Amino acid sequence: MVSAALFISLIVFLILNVPVGIAIGLSSAAAIITGGKLTLGYVAQALVTGCDSFPIMAIPLFILAGELMGEGGVSRRLLNVCSAFFGRAYGGLAIVTVAVCMFFAAVSGSGPATVAAVGSMVIPTMLKKGYSKKFTLALIACAGSIGVIIPPSIPMVIYGVSTGTSISSLFLAGFLPGILIGLVLIFYCYIYCKKRGWKGDEQEFSWKYALKTVWEGKWALINPVIILGGIYGGFFTPTEAASVAAVYAFICGFFIHRELPLKKLIATIGSACSTTGTTMVILGCATAFTKILTIEQIPQLITQSILGVSSNPVVILLLINVFLLIVGCFMDTTPAMMVLAPILLPVALSLGMSPIHFGLIMVVNLAIGFITPPLGINLFVAARIGKEPLETVTGGIIPFIIAMIACLMLITYVPQVSLFLPGLFSR
Repeated sequence: MVSAALFISLIVFLILNVPVGIAIGLSSAAAIITGGKLTLGYVAQALVTGCDSFPIMAIPLFILAGELMGEGGVSRRLLNVCSAFFGRAYGGLAIVTVAVCMFFAAVSGSGPATVAAVGSMVIPTMLKKGYSKKFTLALIACAGSIGVIIPPSIPMVIYGVSTGTSISSLFLAGFLPGILIGLVLIFYCYIYCKKRGWKGDEQEFSWKYALKTVWEGKWALINPVIILGGIYGGFFTPTEAASVAAVYAFICGFFIHRELPLKKLIATIGSACSTTGTTMVILGCATAFTKILTIEQIPQLITQSILGVSSNPVVILLLINVFLLIVGCFMDTTPAMMVLAPILLPVALSLGMSPIHFGLIMVVNLAIGFITPPLGINLFVAARIGKEPLETVTGGIIPFIIAMIACLMLITYVPQVSLFLPGLFSR
């Protein structure tokens, strides 16, 4: 009865378009009323205790860092550097877009932030150069999803906190999958654009100009080195790295580039606070939800059910991937990770999988959720920036989803794609 109350009420609230965080909290309250093992005060308590964690502090700081980098000129300088080296190939600007998203992913940790920061610069230019609206908006939506795969990554922080997995190891594991997805997208862009004759810049390559753009963008290029080098060099934790990223982004935008005046800075901080507030409500309510799942032994029941379908690890992993892809269509990444990681990890462990490898599988699955209708947030952000209806973005997204799923299958069934770097650094 408690399980039925928990899940049925959650589905009903989501159908009624109740905000996700509130829906999770109300469904937890419904389950508490039905079961009687906890009091309703536990939901309020979870709103505080769920966010009272040192690793969780990384989330608002990375959100702030991403906002400051987007508004402070960091993303524009990354675009100039990538354009100087890759802009002359067929589909040069499309390839540059993917490359910039990969760089920006290494400092922001957020998919929608990557789409907003890079898309606001790239989309008008691509449309002016003759790229189709469907391709342009779908590309930036998909490339932005790399923002949660290449570290630092907010979903990886949430997975680490929810499952007790090392966040530093998860960050290491994200490099190769993120680079793999980026290279696949670049290859697709080159083939697609070559067929349509969308050429890159006709200006000849000049080392003088390339070195000049590198010098102008040096502070943006140094950023990932400071953040990731500090983590793996043992100078600071991932949470402390988030604060370093935010301070560094402020220094670059306010003092060095001078593109972040006080009025713009206040608006940027306000935007980051709004996003953080929504995220923290989801995290707090998801803590109560997860507690009820544990009390009712729902993870064990689901583990037994999945293992009862088949004993073949290939089939079980395929079922988990299909399930996560469906969830990603309807549920945002943060609540999905908070709710599902404790449920599905026991299944993965029963197959002898590393929790780090399974964490990457979950992150990539939910990253694909950023670009799958009807809830794909990256689609909405790209449509808003491009000032086009959502149908324009969804009209071009299918090939990108197929490319992402192909990468997901490789990451799922070849564990070393995720585990090579963590294993290398643990020796």
